[in-house]
Amino acid sequence: MNPAVRAESLINELCISSANEIDVEVIAFDSGIEILYERLYGCEATLVGFGSKAIATISPSSSRGRERFSIAHEIGHWLMHRGKSFRCRVDDIVQNYEANIQLEKEADLFASHLLMPTCLFQPAIKAANRPGLRDLQEIANQFDVSLQAVSIRLALLDSLPVIVACYNKAGLKWSLKSPHIPKRWWLCQKLDEDSFAYDLLYSGKLCPRLAKQPAETWFENDDADQYEILEQCMVSTKDHVLVLLYLNDPEMFNVGFDPNVGKSRFSVKTSW
Repeated sequence: MNPAVRAESLINELCISSANEIDVEVIAFDSGIEILYERLYGCEATLVGFGSKAIATISPSSSRGRERFSIAHEIGHWLMHRGKSFRCRVDDIVQNYEANIQLEKEADLFASHLLMPTCLFQPAIKAANRPGLRDLQEIANQFDVSLQAVSIRLALLDSLPVIVACYNKAGLKWSLKSPHIPKRWWLCQKLDEDSFAYDLLYSGKLCPRLAKQPAETWFENDDADQYEILEQCMVSTKDHVLVLLYLNDPEMFNVGFDPNVGKSRFSVKTSW
């Protein structure tokens, strides 16, 4: 079963109807997992099971949202990948997203939907209309998760034309587009000096709200100078900024394949 569907089904089975009812320790116990908190080295969480019981060890964090994501991640492993033991490298979706390990990504997807089920998350996003990062932080507080996890969940929800990305001075660390955004729009690998994110990273200048930017500030495409987008950014972790981009020009969805950008694995057919 798809990890998202499996997590949402569990929420329905438990008759959870509000964000404050998502008690991951209780869900873990109900699934046969004992949760231990202990400082770990070389990983952020482990899972060892035998028969119908398992022990998940979680490295303590100052962020309760990170601990909750770790627990939800290990519940996902136990319910979907039983029979294996895991030493999970990180306790937050944003770092695992950089990895190319299928089982870790599946556990991340499960955790995201367990902590932010569509039936509760979608109304929260809809109520915020076109949420900026401050709106998303309020939603993160409501669901007791990290801002990064909420931002990625927003993109995967695919209800708004949004791109989430993380940059440091070396360049792009990771990015995620809402699935309906054409793949032809290719993010710059380095921050443009005219971007708000550049100002924040290099000068500490805050970006309090979504604001217009020429699309050429963010995309490598030759025709990007014909469009405008909305940008907001916020410090993520030390020396990293989290960027939220909205493609608010409908014409950006109607232009054709751009053969001059992107990776060769994308053909004309798959780049739409």
